[in-house]
Amino acid sequence: MKLASRVERIEPFWVMEMAKSAREVAAGPECDPALGGEPMIYLNIGEPDFTASAPVQAAASACLAAGQTAYTQATGLPALRSALSAWYAQRFGLDIAPERILITAGASAALQLVCLALFEAGDEVLMPDPCYPCNRHFVTAAGGQARLLPCGPEQRFQLDAAGVEAAWTPATRGVVLASPSNPTGTSIDPAEMRRIVESVRARGGMTVVDEIYLGLSYDERYGSSALAHGDDVISVNSFSKYFSMTGWRLGWVVLPPALVPAVEKLAQNLYICASSLAQHAALACFEPGAIAEYERRRGEFQRRRDVVLDGLERIGLNVPVAPDGAFYAWADCSAFSPSSWDFCHGLLHLAHVALTPGRDFGPAAAERYLRLSYASSMAHLQEALARLQRVLHP
Repeated sequence: MKLASRVERIEPFWVMEMAKSAREVAAGPECDPALGGEPMIYLNIGEPDFTASAPVQAAASACLAAGQTAYTQATGLPALRSALSAWYAQRFGLDIAPERILITAGASAALQLVCLALFEAGDEVLMPDPCYPCNRHFVTAAGGQARLLPCGPEQRFQLDAAGVEAAWTPATRGVVLASPSNPTGTSIDPAEMRRIVESVRARGGMTVVDEIYLGLSYDERYGSSALAHGDDVISVNSFSKYFSMTGWRLGWVVLPPALVPAVEKLAQNLYICASSLAQHAALACFEPGAIAEYERRRGEFQRRRDVVLDGLERIGLNVPVAPDGAFYAWADCSAFSPSSWDFCHGLLHLAHVALTPGRDFGPAAAERYLRLSYASSMAHLQEALARLQRVLHP
């Protein structure tokens, strides 16, 4: 069968390949408690162990009972767009018109729509290395080329304005950033974000920022949206992380007014609308009780972060930049192995702990770093740290 060439330009999602290996080991005798084995602890996938809040679950049940399952507008329920507008005002002090907010089938669909609307063959898009792999693959699928710029700990593993200006070419169409970042959990300082936006704007480019972890910021210095720097900034967001609705596949994008019709047209043709059930349920996310629960969970993630950072430091898996958001630690494993891929595969068998090697996130430091997700329970995190200590320091 002849496949389209774009398929060959997109690498496998190595996180998922590692997950397959973890499941295979977990199904074997070495992880069978009945045979004296240890169950696998999964710290490889970025999915909160919290489920949708009680108000959201109740709203979903009521929606089903009332038969509210018909198509919505491609742009989403007007009430949900208005609720998000009010959330931006309350949480970030931003005046974002509901008309600029489009509800999408997850943040992935949002970024895909944006890339299809903006990028085409011959366009170059600047991104940091490391970065979430799917983000750059959306650029590739749209026909563009993601140009990864190595960013070390001295840059918080993030692009800065000087790097953008030095890398800009006549083919450059814009930048795709993530703040807080997956895999590092680090954010771009607001002053630096402003400089990046101004630099890109001056060159006629577009700034796209993945902000799906913005609700899970732990440091007030970094807890602001890039939307504060102008109506031409595009922000992609999601109900998956802060609102704990991963499998509901619901996200949104904030667009410049002039871009709304183009993205709406693409959404109409590609998937008609996001899940109506998920949209109706998500209205309950903004009830005071639900917000209080999400804030409690944010505090719990911060406590987990502190435990993980302390444990990794004691083990010798150095995290050069402490995460200020999300639920990831980007740890240097070079003291133990020249290959994070081999190191993580070894730990599946030796410690029965699943981690994510750096291979997915860009070539610059793929062999040096691994990603640990602390979206699991505190008990699992403490047990995993104890196992790593036992294996790495026998």
